[in-house]
Amino acid sequence: MGAQIRVYRQKISSTTSMRKIFKAMELIATSRIGKARARVSSSLPYANAITRAVSAVASQSEIDHPLTTEPDQVRRAAVLIMTSDRGLAGSYSATVLKQAESLLELLREEGKETKVYLVGRKAQAYFDFRHRAYERVWTGGTDAPEFETAREVGNVLLDQFNLDFEDGGVDEIHVVYTRFRSMVTQEPTVIRLLPLEVVEEEAASESDILPLYEYEPEPERVLDALLPRYIESRIFAALLQAAASELAARQRAMKSAGDNATELIKKYTRLRNTARQAEITQELSEIVAGADALNAS
Repeated sequence: MGAQIRVYRQKISSTTSMRKIFKAMELIATSRIGKARARVSSSLPYANAITRAVSAVASQSEIDHPLTTEPDQVRRAAVLIMTSDRGLAGSYSATVLKQAESLLELLREEGKETKVYLVGRKAQAYFDFRHRAYERVWTGGTDAPEFETAREVGNVLLDQFNLDFEDGGVDEIHVVYTRFRSMVTQEPTVIRLLPLEVVEEEAASESDILPLYEYEPEPERVLDALLPRYIESRIFAALLQAAASELAARQRAMKSAGDNATELIKKYTRLRNTARQAEITQELSEIVAGADALNAS
């Protein structure tokens, strides 16, 4: 009986320690989610402004630009998958990877080859464990992304898009990430980055009219200058959305884990008390039985 009590005491002690860790991680995620949401909001004005500029050039000019023109045949597609570097965020990374698997399967059914690019150690571990190939991975700072990372990713993808198919190039680029809706809602999202699908982060009102521009130099050169920056801004916006989603998922997961730990501590405490009471009852019974034996002798 005493051994059983020691087991419950050890479980209570270890669970209490784990609860402290969960609480600390919950507080850290809660303190950082505000900054992450602020970064998402602050990125919108620039992203929307450059989106409107690209939209104006693409819609008001009769031009044939490779970044805005649908290819006759899509033979190979690049897929950029954004997950987290660390775990303890519930099903955050698993949900993104499930969405990515659906997209890859759809592309294969359409007869397209795929080239996979990864962001986050969770995606890297997922593909490594299954011995599946990927072209490149970026890790470190998924919960606090830097613009330089978005620029590097954008340059790599643009280089692949500008290559001929025979040289290993791709005909279209897709991005799979998690869009931050609110603290309780994060939505796995797939966008086609190239060929260009101009989509603003915030829908414009019906009264918004794209400005008329006179181009100097010609529109093709304007697009050559604008589109790389547009791609960078879209990738960076996706990284920021994913970071906010990761922190929100981690905060929610750690709160749930802490609540479960509290319930386990209560359960183990009841079991320990029950075992202690049974031990005391047994000791009293032994004392009474010994006294009766003495009296009988």
